[in-house]
Amino acid sequence: MTAAGENGPAAAGMTADGSAQTPAAVPGAGMVADSGGAAGPQSRTADIVPGPGGVMTDEVGVVTGDLTLRTEYADGKVTVRVQYKDADEWYAVTGGSVALADPAGLDAVHGVAVGLLHRPEG
Repeated sequence: MTAAGENGPAAAGMTADGSAQTPAAVPGAGMVADSGGAAGPQSRTADIVPGPGGVMTDEVGVVTGDLTLRTEYADGKVTVRVQYKDADEWYAVTGGSVALADPAGLDAVHGVAVGLLHRPEG
């Protein structure tokens, strides 16, 4: 925690006296990866290894082993899909689709999906 009036990175948005810091600009914070524009389709991918139960999909049931997870945003909706690593076919994760009003939330949704499904230690 920093002393009152200091604006250092360790302050976590607050000063020692409890007052809020002045917001700082963060270069690249509005960046859009893999998209057709801020309002167009967007996606994020990550390689995962699910736990012993695998990942349930709508099309083929449980998939296990080395997988790639893709979180897609299009038309106000997020869909989570998986594929066997380096395969061509993608499968919808059962229960992995939800409305998302703001595409800026895609990174957070992707992070949660990876956090829930990536369990290399079991």
